[in-house]
Amino acid sequence: MFRRTFWFSTGVAAGVWATTKVNRKLKQLTPESLARTAGNKAIEAGHRIKDRAVGFALDVRDNMAVREAELGDALGINENPELPAPRRHTAIENRNHPKYVEGSTYQTYPYNRNEDH
Repeated sequence: MFRRTFWFSTGVAAGVWATTKVNRKLKQLTPESLARTAGNKAIEAGHRIKDRAVGFALDVRDNMAVREAELGDALGINENPELPAPRRHTAIENRNHPKYVEGSTYQTYPYNRNEDH
């Protein structure tokens, strides 16, 4: 009697286990589940590609700065030459003005239209 009960319960357990496995697999193969799985995998792939692209861009930027410094050293561009002082040029010089100084590069007073009237 125990032998029959043992094999009966073993068969029931195996049937429940197999039915559960088959139902899970069938749920995985529904169109909605396949679409969800494909979408999740596409999102993961997009994140991986984005991370690789960002890493590549950072590597390019770093190597570009190094190469630019090498070229600057080779061409002598990186040296800081002394630049001449900026010059100011007046747009209008009023040589008839009493405050005009010969050789001056800028006016002592701004041009005022109301003085002409």
